[in-house]
Amino acid sequence: MNAQSAEPTSPTRPQQRRGNTVEDIRRDIEEKLFSMVGKFPEVATRNNYYLATAYAIRDRLLHNWVRTARTYFENASRTAVYLSAEFLIGPQLGRNLINLGIYDQTEQALAGLGQNLAELLEQEEEPGLGNGGLGRLAACYMESMATLQIPTLGYGIRYEFGIFDQEIRDGWQVEKSDRWLRLGYPWELAHPEVSFEVKLGGHTESYIDPKGRYRVRWLPERVVLGTPCDTLMQGYGVGTVNMLRLWKAEAHDSFDFQAFNAGDYYRAVNEKVISENITKVLYPNDEPAAGKQLRLEQQYFFVSCALRDMIRIYSQREQTLDNFHRKYVVQLNDTHPAIGIAELMRLLVDEHDLDWEPAWEITRQTFAYTNHTLLPEALEQWPLPLFQRVLPRHLQIIFEINHRFLDEVRAAWPDDFARIRRMSLINEDGEKFVRMATLACVGSASINGVAALHTELLQETVLRDFHQLWPEKFSNKTNGVTPRRFMVLANPGLTRLITSRIGGGWICELDQLRQLEQWADDPAFQQEWRRVKQENKLRLARAIRQATGIVINPSSLFDVQVKRIHEYKRQHLNVLHVVSLYRRLKQNPRLEITPRTVIFGGKAAPGYTMAKLIIKLINSVAEVVNADPEVCDRLQVAFYPDFNVKHAHAIYPAADLSEQISTAGKEASGTGNMKFSLNGALTIGTLDGANVEIREEVGAENFFLFGLTAAEVVQRKWQGYRPHALYDENEELREVLDLITSGRFSRGNRDLFRPLVHSLIDRDDYMLLADYASYCAAQEAVGLAYQDQAGWTRKSILNVARMGKFSSDRAIREYCRDIWHIDPVPVSSA
Repeated sequence: MNAQSAEPTSPTRPQQRRGNTVEDIRRDIEEKLFSMVGKFPEVATRNNYYLATAYAIRDRLLHNWVRTARTYFENASRTAVYLSAEFLIGPQLGRNLINLGIYDQTEQALAGLGQNLAELLEQEEEPGLGNGGLGRLAACYMESMATLQIPTLGYGIRYEFGIFDQEIRDGWQVEKSDRWLRLGYPWELAHPEVSFEVKLGGHTESYIDPKGRYRVRWLPERVVLGTPCDTLMQGYGVGTVNMLRLWKAEAHDSFDFQAFNAGDYYRAVNEKVISENITKVLYPNDEPAAGKQLRLEQQYFFVSCALRDMIRIYSQREQTLDNFHRKYVVQLNDTHPAIGIAELMRLLVDEHDLDWEPAWEITRQTFAYTNHTLLPEALEQWPLPLFQRVLPRHLQIIFEINHRFLDEVRAAWPDDFARIRRMSLINEDGEKFVRMATLACVGSASINGVAALHTELLQETVLRDFHQLWPEKFSNKTNGVTPRRFMVLANPGLTRLITSRIGGGWICELDQLRQLEQWADDPAFQQEWRRVKQENKLRLARAIRQATGIVINPSSLFDVQVKRIHEYKRQHLNVLHVVSLYRRLKQNPRLEITPRTVIFGGKAAPGYTMAKLIIKLINSVAEVVNADPEVCDRLQVAFYPDFNVKHAHAIYPAADLSEQISTAGKEASGTGNMKFSLNGALTIGTLDGANVEIREEVGAENFFLFGLTAAEVVQRKWQGYRPHALYDENEELREVLDLITSGRFSRGNRDLFRPLVHSLIDRDDYMLLADYASYCAAQEAVGLAYQDQAGWTRKSILNVARMGKFSSDRAIREYCRDIWHIDPVPVSSA
C-alpha cells in the first residue's frame, strides 16, 4: 500500500513521538488511547482505537500544519481561497496514512495492539458535507493543492447533519439523519477564540460621514456568531498541510436568564435554537419559504465569516486593504458563494471606508467564478422580497452594481433592450428575482466551465451575452480527480501492479501511466490485471450481499451506474435496457447472452418524486429478475444503498462497465466517469460533459458511444420531438414500457409506475426514447466485446494508461497558471 519511493521526513518534535517507525506509531496510539480517549486496552472498543489512531496521526498533521502556516506567513504568500457550500471530503484516516507514507507502518502497529486497520477504516464515520460531484470535486482540489504546495484556504459550512443516510424499505428510499458527529470526530480543531458576528434582517439607514461622504449603516434584526472548525489537508509526500475551515453558527446570547427565571423555559433557549439552525443541515428543503430563507442565510453566513477571516489574516501584516486582491484570489465553486461579491463590497465600503470605485476594482480582481451547470433552472436566483428581508444592505449594493453594469451594457449595445433585460442582475419577468450567476459573472475577473463541451455550450447558451461582452474572461478547466484516494487508497491491488512495472512516480504525475501501453498486449500482465479486477469484484460482491442480501455472480460483467438520481442522468434508460434483456430471456430461455450484473447506487433529493420512483422501479425490477430461475444465471440487478465516498472505494475498482448516459448537453462534466476509467472500467456513454474528452484520450475503439449529440438534441426538440411516435414505431420499446405498466414489476399494481412511463411517452424531456435503440445496440456490442477477455483487458489497460489528463493535479496547475497566478511555496518537511 505504501507506494512512495521514500518516506517523508517526520517533523521536529519530542523524540518519543516524532518517528514514523512501527514502534513509534504503536507507542503514540497507546498514549492517545490513554490521554485523549481515557481508556485502557482491556476495555477499549473498536471506536476507541479508531479515535486513538486518528489522534496519533493528527499530531503529525499538526506539526506539518504549523510549519506550513509559518512558511506562508514569512513569505506573505499569495493564497488561493476556495469557497464552496459543499466539501465531500470522505473518510480521513486512510487518506492521511497514504499521504504521510505510513500506511503499512500503521497497519503493523495496530496489529501489534491486536487491532485490524481495515476494521478501523470501516469504523470511521464519513462527513456527508456535500450532495455529490460538486462537493467531491472541492475535496479533490483541496488535496491536490496541498500536494502541489499551493497556499490555500478552503471555506465552507460545518453542517451538523450532512446529506441523509439512505435506507431502502420495500424498494423505496427512506432518509435517515446523517449523525456523523455522534461518536466523535477527531480530525477537526475548534477555534472558539475566532468568531464573527453575522447580521441578518433588519433595515438600513443612510448618513453623511465626517468627510462629507454618503454612507449606509445596517441595523440588523438579529445577529448570529460564526466560529470555525478546521480540518487539516495533508499533501502527498510533502510537508505541506493546508486548512479547510468550516463554520458553525451559534447564538450571540445562548441563554436568556430573565426568561428562564420567569418560567419561560422555551424562550430561554430560543435564540440558541434559531441561530444554530443555520448550520444544522445540508440543503434544507427549499420548497417552502422558510427553507428558501434558511438556505440563503446559510450561504451568506459562511461567505461573510470567510471574508472577514481573510481580512483578519491579511491585517496581521498589512495596514490597508489596497492590496487585498494581490494577497487573495477567491474561487467561487458554483453560484452558492456568489453573495460574497456583494459582501466584500459591503465590508470594504461600509466597514473599512473605501470609496465605491477602488472597492469595486479590488472586488472584481479578487473573485473568479466556476460554473457547474447548463440547466437554466439550476442557475440560482432568489425572490426579491426574500432577499430584501434577509439581506437589505446587500440588495442596495446589488442595485448599485446593476445600475453601473447596465450602463456598460448600454454603451456596447445602445438600443438592444432585450439584451439589457437578459443581462440585468434582477430578473423582472413576472416575479422579481436576484440572479446569482449574473452577479458572479459581473463581479469576477474570470469565468470557467468544467469540460470542453460544457464551456462551449456555456458560451453559446446560458452565458452567451456575457461571453460576447467579455470573451477574455472565459476559459475551460476540465475537472479532475485525485489518484491518491481513488486509486492508491481505493485500489491497492492495481496500485501495486502498476508500480511494479513503472515505479511510483505516476501517483503525482498521472501522465506517466502512458508507460503501461507497452504491456497492453502482454498475456502475463493481462492475467495479473484480470486477477486484480476479480479480487475487487469479490470485495464488492461481499459488500452488496451484506447490505442487501443479494448474492451476485462475481464472474459476470459488472455494469455499474452510481451517481445522484436524476431524470437527466437517465438511470431509467438503464432500467429499460434491463427490462428488454429480461423480456428476451423470458421469450427465449435458451438465449445466449453475456452474464451481466447491473449495479445501481445513488440518492434522490427528498422532494424529488420522480427520482424516488426511479429508485423504486430499479428495486422492483431487481426483485423480479433476481427471483426468476430462468433468468438470474445470466441477468441480475442490485441497488447498493447509501452511496457515499466510503462505498465508492469498493465500487469504482470493481466495475467492468461505467454507465455515463446522461442526455447530451445536460451534464457539465462529471467526475465519476473519470474514477471508473482510472480503475479500468470501459465506458458506455453519450457525447456529454467530460465523456467527450475521455473518449478522445482513451480512443474511440475503447469507448462504447451511443445517442444523439447536444446539437442533435436541440434540433430534434426544435423540429417538434414526438416521443409517442417512437413508442408506436419501435415494437420492443413499446413492449418494454407496456411490461412496466402491466404490473409485472409492481406485484400487480398497474398504476405504480404509470407516471414515470407516461412522462416518457408524453414528454420525454431527456430524450430516453430517442436514444433507446442506439443504447441497446451499444449494450449489445458491450456484451460481445466482454466475451473476448484478452481484447477487453487490453481496452481496460489502455483506459487506465490514457487517463493522465483527468488528474485534479493537472486541473489545479491550470487554475494556478491561467486564473490564480500562484506559484508553489515549498514547505520544509523537517
